[in-house]
Amino acid sequence: MIDPKSRIDELVELLNRYNYEYYTLNQSSVDDATFDNLMEELMLLEKKYPEFKHKISPSNRVGGQVVDAFKKVTHKRQMLSLADAFNYDELLDFDRKVREVLGVAKVEYMAELKIDGLAMSIDYVDGKLNYCATRGDGIVGEDVTSNVITINSIPLQIKVSQGLEVRGEVYMPKASLAECNEKNALEGRPLFANCRNAAAGSIRNLDSSIAASRKLNAYWYYLPNAKDFNIKKHSDSLDFIESLGFRTNKERRLCDGIEEVLKYIDEYHEKRPNLDYDIDGVVIKVNDLTTYDAIGYTAKTPKWAIAYKFPPEEAKTKLLDITLTVGRTGKITPNAILSPVRVQGSLIQRATLHNEDFIAEKGLKIGDTVIIRKAGDIIPEVVSAIKETRTGSEIDFVMPGVCPVCGEKLTKIDAMHFCTNDNCLARSVEKLIHYASRDAMDIEGMGEKVVEQFFNQGFLTDINSIYELKKYREEIIEIDGWSYKSIDNLIEAIEKSKSNSMEKILFALGIKEVGQKMSKTLSRIYKSIDNLAKATFEELTSIPDVGPVLANSIVEYFKNETNLNMYEKLKEQGVNITYLKEDSIDSNNFFYNKKVVLTGTLENYGRKEAGDILESMGAKVQGSVSKVTDVVIAGKEAGSKLEKAQKLGVRVMNEEEFLTYIKKGEN
Repeated sequence: MIDPKSRIDELVELLNRYNYEYYTLNQSSVDDATFDNLMEELMLLEKKYPEFKHKISPSNRVGGQVVDAFKKVTHKRQMLSLADAFNYDELLDFDRKVREVLGVAKVEYMAELKIDGLAMSIDYVDGKLNYCATRGDGIVGEDVTSNVITINSIPLQIKVSQGLEVRGEVYMPKASLAECNEKNALEGRPLFANCRNAAAGSIRNLDSSIAASRKLNAYWYYLPNAKDFNIKKHSDSLDFIESLGFRTNKERRLCDGIEEVLKYIDEYHEKRPNLDYDIDGVVIKVNDLTTYDAIGYTAKTPKWAIAYKFPPEEAKTKLLDITLTVGRTGKITPNAILSPVRVQGSLIQRATLHNEDFIAEKGLKIGDTVIIRKAGDIIPEVVSAIKETRTGSEIDFVMPGVCPVCGEKLTKIDAMHFCTNDNCLARSVEKLIHYASRDAMDIEGMGEKVVEQFFNQGFLTDINSIYELKKYREEIIEIDGWSYKSIDNLIEAIEKSKSNSMEKILFALGIKEVGQKMSKTLSRIYKSIDNLAKATFEELTSIPDVGPVLANSIVEYFKNETNLNMYEKLKEQGVNITYLKEDSIDSNNFFYNKKVVLTGTLENYGRKEAGDILESMGAKVQGSVSKVTDVVIAGKEAGSKLEKAQKLGVRVMNEEEFLTYIKKGEN
């Protein structure tokens, strides 16, 4: 019989080696199927024999751990930031100061690409990964181990018995960003602005499966305790950590003097667009570690290193026109129509101008030659007008007093203008997009482009017309890209949406101030939109979390004749307007009508899944513990919420008890 502990140990060693080969060396001694089979075997053994599971197991790389909040970690050594240089004169001044301190004519520097990501410290004890922590304020960071270990290139074990800390940068490759944004677009979710934001957001997500799905990576560039290993050159420290299995950036270069550093910067400024990751500059470090104390430190930065920041790429073009767009809420946004120009590989033809005040502050005129750039290397923005190029033919922009689509008078609130006409065609398109979106009626196949296409063709006019789209079936298949199968799938998805529970349709209606969470709350209380439509202002404001603005918005919505007519037609179409979630709930089950808080990590369920189960049993899942909380379900590594529950005398339930009550509820 195979000893389970020995087999688990063997599988961990094998999988760690294969991960290193594939993700660090870009080669593999096994095929994907073999790797997957070994991983599946490991996970089955760990589930059957949890006492033998390694604290940092390769199986953790798939994610799934959900935490309430990240614990604080005090860095063993302060994580200093770097001083910035924005031009070559500042770099030459940095070099001069270093040479003066050391009394030498030339200094050897290591030049490294400055990865645009999230700084990270990773700590090992007895050769095993101990924790991964963000920089934070340099003294205290956050323990984000559960997310960082989902990065396959990071070694979970190293062949060093003494304590070791390595610092580097977690980043999102450009290909991963493109893949994530493509998926977000298909699902109607907001797009990531750039690789840096995407990486930071992924690492700070409380659900590690999110980080795992986003295919992050990391480069490691600093060994703070190099002297403990008798290493005297920064270049040698990079070779050393690379030999331990860490990914280091091969684009680094030893430079004999500052002139070679400047050549390196020039070279990579040109190569920058072709790299498969984002960089925003070059880091320059004195290579001789033994001189660091002599060169010294400021309170926040070392004097032996500096970060040269690339200037944002800018281009000149013509501001051909300023047009207005109307959003779902009626917000009017001015947009620059530009003569097409390429910036950082993208052809830019439009840029948002935000509002009337922004245009005035920039002093922009239609016909101006303007400077544009990509804010954060992603979003096009107009920087300024080149006023000296004006010929006198330029035209001042004047914000119109009426909506450009429906002609209704605009209302100005703070810096923004709004169209208050609910029947404005432009707002209608946005309402249709919202209605069909995933978080609302979730009509698969009816994304933004499809809605706009059908609206322009006259097939869609308002929300009710969605349910009449089938009568245009023969006309739609004549449009490029459509077939009988694709339109029939869409019609099926539209019909399916009729059976959604009340909270979906309530959110889809787009009542001002009524978001997803509030839609669910109101649905539980009122059971049908008919009941909600009769609710008074006083009744609504008596509900927790419903303030006067929200209550007034609901009352006014159902007073509006147009809204009521639209709603009645939806009912005639067969759209469900009742709350379905409690139809089969046994009010005798333990969790019915109880206020429950989840904390820590559950072994059998993710946080969202456990919350959904509780809600399906009639519980009210809350985010924080208070005197009115009935039960706190505490998994592993429960933190402050558990402590507060114990202090307040709130009942605490472990996962085993939770599972028992679920089974009783199901029976």
